[in-house]
Amino acid sequence: MKVTIIGAGNVGASCASLLSQKDIVKEIILLDVREKFAEGKSLDISQMLSIIGSNTHVIGITNDFSKSENSEIIIITCGIPRKPGMNRDDLMNTNAEIIHSVTKKSILFSPKAKFIIVSNPLDVMSYVSYMTLRVDSSRVIGMAGILDSVRYRYFLSRELNCSPHDIQSLLLGGHGDTMVPLYRYTSVSGIPIQEFLSKDKNQDIIEKTKKGGEQIVNLLGTSAWMAPSASVVQMVEAIIKDSKRIFSCSVFLKGEYDLKNIYLGVPVLLGKDGVEKIIELQLNKEERDLLKNSANHISNMMKKLKLNSLI
Repeated sequence: MKVTIIGAGNVGASCASLLSQKDIVKEIILLDVREKFAEGKSLDISQMLSIIGSNTHVIGITNDFSKSENSEIIIITCGIPRKPGMNRDDLMNTNAEIIHSVTKKSILFSPKAKFIIVSNPLDVMSYVSYMTLRVDSSRVIGMAGILDSVRYRYFLSRELNCSPHDIQSLLLGGHGDTMVPLYRYTSVSGIPIQEFLSKDKNQDIIEKTKKGGEQIVNLLGTSAWMAPSASVVQMVEAIIKDSKRIFSCSVFLKGEYDLKNIYLGVPVLLGKDGVEKIIELQLNKEERDLLKNSANHISNMMKKLKLNSLI
């Protein structure tokens, strides 16, 4: 089993580190365009693995995509990160060019791979990857709702003074300010969230969740990396183990939720073939309107995308 991670920055290197600690893949290729950068990161990770008893080989490569040959999963983390004052939209065309280039090179050497997209703006970059790769959409998956969900659960756990492990939540929509946390589908150890706090108070926590990534950017001067990396590794593990986990991921919709030709976060079943099922919930009018608003935001971003010049 071989996994390639493209981009050895904070997110990519953290993905390699966390995934190697799982000891569920034989080889991880960490690839970056910067000379010797991935080699240095992989060497540091590799020297840690003997301490924790992992047999995974982590290999750093500078800009040689042939070394990714026959990867089962390819994780795309490259692109420029957000800086203070930037939103995800600001990154769009620059990162689209990068994502188009690396996905086009990757598919040449791993024609059967599943692709997990992490680069922002995530839903649009997932669409760019899909249009570039021209493979079944079940194999091109954006990491979105998992990260949004863990942020939501964190803020809820602080408010309720309980363990985040006991909180179950579900978020739909775009990764960003138009995400749609579902109050009706949130519970604590099976107890509906409305038993603990009002809808208005929950809305305050949703607003904190929406700004969770921006808060980290303002504090650190760059995007988050630990929680996103852990979210990616959870997806990889579900695919490798064929564990049929249900997560909210950004996937290509073909009429589900009355939406077409767009990547958007919805609950899916993940297994060895990637997205094995898209789960359609019976949303009420308020929830449908919020999801439509999120989809419209993504559609408006895509209209600004200079996609024809790339593909």
